[in-house]
Amino acid sequence: MSIWEYANPKKFITITTPLVPWILGLAIACLVVGLVWGFFLTPDDFRQGSTVKIIYLHVPAALMAINAWFMMLLASLIWLVRRHHVSALVARAAAPVGIVMTLITLITGAIWGQPMWGTWWAWDPRLTSFLILFLFYLGYIALWEAIEDPDTAADLTSVLCIVGSVFAVLSRYAVNFWNQGLHQGTSVPVVTGGRTISDVFFVPLVICMMGFGLLFFVLVLIRTQTEIRVRRMRAIQLRMRS
Repeated sequence: MSIWEYANPKKFITITTPLVPWILGLAIACLVVGLVWGFFLTPDDFRQGSTVKIIYLHVPAALMAINAWFMMLLASLIWLVRRHHVSALVARAAAPVGIVMTLITLITGAIWGQPMWGTWWAWDPRLTSFLILFLFYLGYIALWEAIEDPDTAADLTSVLCIVGSVFAVLSRYAVNFWNQGLHQGTSVPVVTGGRTISDVFFVPLVICMMGFGLLFFVLVLIRTQTEIRVRRMRAIQLRMRS
């Protein structure tokens, strides 16, 4: 079976519909366990106190904000090359979820930064790149809404997604590029390996990351299904008018 068979809207809905409740249930379970464990069962940090517990929201949200854009990039490239409509709809469906994750990252970062830095905001490289990424999300969503023809909208938003990917990369690796930034280094490095966080905080953090990842995945599935159904309804309405 070719992977491109899943680009058929009918088959996509048929396959993903029974998966949604299971993935959603697993996401909720991970989030409940991870957040309760992290916020109520872990000790305060000897330097940051209870403020450190914001990582259970901040880190998973930041991870998904960046990965959501990369997912949109992959789906956009598939659209530009293969012209599969489901891929364009997946990119469109992921954008609102991604912008919420980015907003959570910015808000929780400000909450953490105020007691740590003495200010709600600083023009730190990573913070600034995340703010620009948030603006790209806004522009991407607005461009989809502003263009009536869906194929033209998919083409233009795909180009915007490619351009915005630069800031997604900067958001992920800004601390490595600019060591003079206020933002601390990554707690769970992926490229360099190792970590700078104790097991007592690391385990619930991983569970929260799994929960956020599963929640993002299931929300994209649901929104993609909705986009497919909306497009079908519009096609039926156009046929009735003609």
